[in-house]
Amino acid sequence: MAADHELRAAAVVMVVVVVLGMVSTSSAHVFVGAYNTTCPNAEDIVYKEMTSILAKSPELAGPVLRLFSVDCFVGGCEGSILLDSTPGNKAEKDSPLNKGVKGYEVVDAIKAKLDAACPGIVSCADTLALAARDVVRLTKGPYIPLPTGRRDGNSSNAADVAANSPAPDATVNDLLTIFAKFNFTAKDLAVLSGAHTIGKAHCSAFSTRLYSNSSSNGGPTLDANYSTALRGQCKVGDVDTLVDSNPQPDTFDTDYYKQVAAQRGLLATDAALLLNADTKAYVLRQANATSDDEFFADFIVSFVNMSKIGVLTHSHGEIRHKCSAVNPPSPPSSAAASMLATSLAGSLLFLLAGVLMLLF
Repeated sequence: MAADHELRAAAVVMVVVVVLGMVSTSSAHVFVGAYNTTCPNAEDIVYKEMTSILAKSPELAGPVLRLFSVDCFVGGCEGSILLDSTPGNKAEKDSPLNKGVKGYEVVDAIKAKLDAACPGIVSCADTLALAARDVVRLTKGPYIPLPTGRRDGNSSNAADVAANSPAPDATVNDLLTIFAKFNFTAKDLAVLSGAHTIGKAHCSAFSTRLYSNSSSNGGPTLDANYSTALRGQCKVGDVDTLVDSNPQPDTFDTDYYKQVAAQRGLLATDAALLLNADTKAYVLRQANATSDDEFFADFIVSFVNMSKIGVLTHSHGEIRHKCSAVNPPSPPSSAAASMLATSLAGSLLFLLAGVLMLLF
């Protein structure tokens, strides 16, 4: 009898677990091919649009890649960087640290194409993620099989930026502290910094390295010839001029590491990689590599891991109609409420019936 009772009790627990699983609202994980059924051409549409955009404006490659990383490290990869400020709320994009962030119009243009093909299916967060992925591919970098299925967040606060974004004069310890919040290693820092191989930077982002005795973070000074060349492009107080981050700023490769190893890293945070044993070792290994293969393989792994930070899926978040604004509140649907009530009632009856059958 005792054994029978224990078996029945265990069976009751199993029934409860199954039913709770049926009505659970827990989120699913992102996965490769999330739109294969709902919008089968989504990734092709993004790739086609990015190909066209970069053919006309190759200088947008770096900004779009940066836009994605900025989004992920503050609140997760849920499109919060795309939201505009509203009365009473200053959004992330208006934080002083994000003053130079660009590429919003690229996301809007691609999202419009996606909504024309599959209205309300692909999120702004995924639009940005796929656009950034294709930047790498279109600048001769590796193809990245990217998980999708992200939904959009509904908040954005400029106050959240400073704690999760490196300042221009951040030390290597500052950078490692930020990365550690997301379980990223020194290797991840060195690998993802390699994205600086494409793009440009405003003079204001590195001017303190040009007009002081040492780099702003106490690290290695710039190569003298490189410093002289940069002074020729950036005068004191210049905040508008853009300077190439690399001699080949439109090609995704290991040249970035060669520059950093030669003390020609443009940003103080680039030079900082030489001040940690692990990041320095990675920089030097790639600087002396005979191919881009190791860097490409490492970048795929670190990029995908970054793309999973704080994602919203399933019933969490929304699919924004407009990437710069959260959706207006939807009026309650009596039909939807009725269906939900019916579903819950049915589940509960099923649970009750199962319990009664097992106990009697």
